[in-house]
Amino acid sequence: MANQPNIVVVGSANVDLITFNDTFPRAGETIFGKKFDLGFGGKGANQAVAARRCGASVAMVAKVGSDLFGPATIKNFESQGIDASHVRIAEGISTGVAPIFVDPSGQNRILVIMGANDTVSPQDVDAAAPVLSKADTILLQFEIPMATVYHTIRFAKSKGIRCIVNPAPFRPPDFKEVAAADYFVPNESEAEAITGIPVHTIEEARRCADYLLAQGLSRVVITLGERGSFMATPEGRELIPAFKVDPIDSTGAGDAFIGSFAVFLAEGLTDKEALTRASLYAALSTTRVGTQKSFPSRDEFDKEWEKRKL
Repeated sequence: MANQPNIVVVGSANVDLITFNDTFPRAGETIFGKKFDLGFGGKGANQAVAARRCGASVAMVAKVGSDLFGPATIKNFESQGIDASHVRIAEGISTGVAPIFVDPSGQNRILVIMGANDTVSPQDVDAAAPVLSKADTILLQFEIPMATVYHTIRFAKSKGIRCIVNPAPFRPPDFKEVAAADYFVPNESEAEAITGIPVHTIEEARRCADYLLAQGLSRVVITLGERGSFMATPEGRELIPAFKVDPIDSTGAGDAFIGSFAVFLAEGLTDKEALTRASLYAALSTTRVGTQKSFPSRDEFDKEWEKRKL
């Protein structure tokens, strides 16, 4: 690919433990489940893999535990073609894990145990400065300490590097800190938790986005699942429609959206064009089981894009 985008993710790496069933146990109850799947995850790692499978050169800045999952996670990055030279092992701490429960409609419920992710520090970011400085785009989530998120945003701002912040899972942000990022991309539940404004309709999404812009954010994108995404900037507001698919498992779809969005932006597309393509990329990921392994390759995406582009 000409002018291959260079993406660096500062974020989390987990192992996903996915259970599929029609119902879930009540307190004290034991029931049989239908199916179980184990895979590599974590919002940061997922976004790195999505960006890589979309064709970017990708590096990861993260921490894993000194358990059996840690070296396996590093090996997974390397097998995906992701630079893992700044993925360190935190001694005496577990790798982050995420038990995930998926119902018949494909909707998921997720618990996250941060483990080594909670040790990613500003010092780790500084140690990775030579890699970060070469990035077209830096991706961040809230699955690592907030002090590290803010430190990385300041680094990106000082270097003139595009920075995308995905405030997931929800933590109350310091708006003065996140306002320095170029894009703030929550989903509807995160947007509601951050602002206190319900996001059940497009009009409510508009109100929520207006509130976030008023806090000093320059570009807000609220992802709305099957309804698409709502983009708001000081210049205007626009709903980007979703693509229809038959979903099997929505786990990781938001990360597929963010990772691919970063790549499409770095390739020089406009915000609207990048969001439209990211919408399709994320939709395609829901037609397969799992997180990272559900993300389509660039060739797969390009073929589907030619058939379905709006």
